[in-house]
Amino acid sequence: MRIGFIGKGTLRAFKEKHSACAERAELLLFGFEGMGEVSYEKELKGESSFFEEAALLSKTGKNTLVCGCITDTRGHKRKSVVVADKGRLLGVSDMLNVIDGEVGSGAALKIYETGAGRMGVAVADDLNFPDVVKSLAVCGCDFIVCPYGRLTDSLQSVLLRAYAYCYGVPIFFCGVGYAMIADVSGSIAFASPQSPVYTNFENVKEYHLVETRRRGFFRSTL
Repeated sequence: MRIGFIGKGTLRAFKEKHSACAERAELLLFGFEGMGEVSYEKELKGESSFFEEAALLSKTGKNTLVCGCITDTRGHKRKSVVVADKGRLLGVSDMLNVIDGEVGSGAALKIYETGAGRMGVAVADDLNFPDVVKSLAVCGCDFIVCPYGRLTDSLQSVLLRAYAYCYGVPIFFCGVGYAMIADVSGSIAFASPQSPVYTNFENVKEYHLVETRRRGFFRSTL
C-alpha cells in the first residue's frame, strides 16, 4: 500500500500545490490542520465546501482520503475525522473520549470499507484508550488511522507500538509535523517530520490460537 501523510498545511493548499501527487498514494492521511473548523450548518447551506473538496480530491487521486477537523453542530464542537473514498464521502467519525471537557464527545466507533481495505479510525486522544483500538481490531479492520494534533512527547510512539503488537493491526499516525507507522511486530516501520511524505507499507496479518483458563461458567454434570 502506498500512503501519503500530510501533517502540515490545509487540504486546499495541498490540492493547489500537490494535486498531481495525490495519485501517488492509495491512502492520503491529513492531520488536524487539513480542514480546521467545519460547520455542519454551513456545509448543508452551501456556504462552505470542506467535505466536497475532500471527496473531489479523493476522486482526482482515485484513493482514500482521511482528514482531521473540528466539527461544529450549532455550537457543539467535536474533534472529528472525515473519510472520503474515490469521490464518495463515506462518513465522519467523532472522538469518543474527551479529556477535561475540551470539546464534546462522539457516540460510536466506525469501520469503513475503502479501496485501501477495511479501515478503523481512532480520533486524536482516543489513542490513549486501548479499548478503542481493541474494539476496532476485534471488528475486523485491516489497519487503523489516527489523525492527531501536536505531539508532546514519546508517549504516542510507545502506545502505537504496544497496540499494533497486542492487537495485530498496523496503525498509521499523522500528527502536526510528524508521521509514523507502527506494524504488528511492535516496531516503528516508518517515521518522518516531513510533509507531504510518502511511503510503501506491506500489511502482514498474523493469526494465533490463544487459549485461557478461568473460573466460572459452571455447568452441572447431573
